[in-house]
Amino acid sequence: MSMKCLIIDDEPLSRDVIRNYVNDHPELQLEGECKDAFEAMAALESSKVDLIFLDINMPKLSGINFYKSLNQKPLVIFTTAYPEFAVEGFELDAVDYLLKPFSFERFIKAVNKAKGKVAVPEKETSDYMMLKADKKMYRTAYDDILFFESLGDYVKVYTRGRVLIIAGTLKKLLSELPATRFLRTHKSYIISMAQVEYIEGNQIKIGEHIVSIGQAYREEVMSRLKQ
Repeated sequence: MSMKCLIIDDEPLSRDVIRNYVNDHPELQLEGECKDAFEAMAALESSKVDLIFLDINMPKLSGINFYKSLNQKPLVIFTTAYPEFAVEGFELDAVDYLLKPFSFERFIKAVNKAKGKVAVPEKETSDYMMLKADKKMYRTAYDDILFFESLGDYVKVYTRGRVLIIAGTLKKLLSELPATRFLRTHKSYIISMAQVEYIEGNQIKIGEHIVSIGQAYREEVMSRLKQ
């Protein structure tokens, strides 16, 4: 499940940090960046987003007053260097409050909270996907997929019957997969949750394979697999 997001912050360095975090997150799609509330108003009129990363202490119009002014409110994660604003931010039903400077791990936790507030489609439109490899199109049932492994600009697909190498990235692939079936466990892996045999430490056993759990993904992995 991909979430469209917008960065609103008057500090270039802060925008750089959040942009890098967004680009490193497999389920976030950056729609734009704004340096003040007025740019953000225009951006939200032209593009629908699911989540905004909103700095509180901005010139002319604060992030809190800007968010209060919106008729259609996307999910919001407030960001600021001033902890005294946290209480007011949470009173607006903010997803989370990030105190600058914040780590990628803390960022991941905030995004996971946002994901929990987004509705997941009740039905999936199909039970298979088409994968292009070796100049052929393979009809591949979701039930037959074990996991995906990143190979830079390519992805290695492990299934019950074969191993395929397809062009693309895990981030793009994850946005196309049904969120109820697949889960990213590491910067290099996406797994089929139905294929998990057991978890031991930071490793997952799937068939004859061992897949790693990255530190930044562990909390979500454990939460999803316990459901």
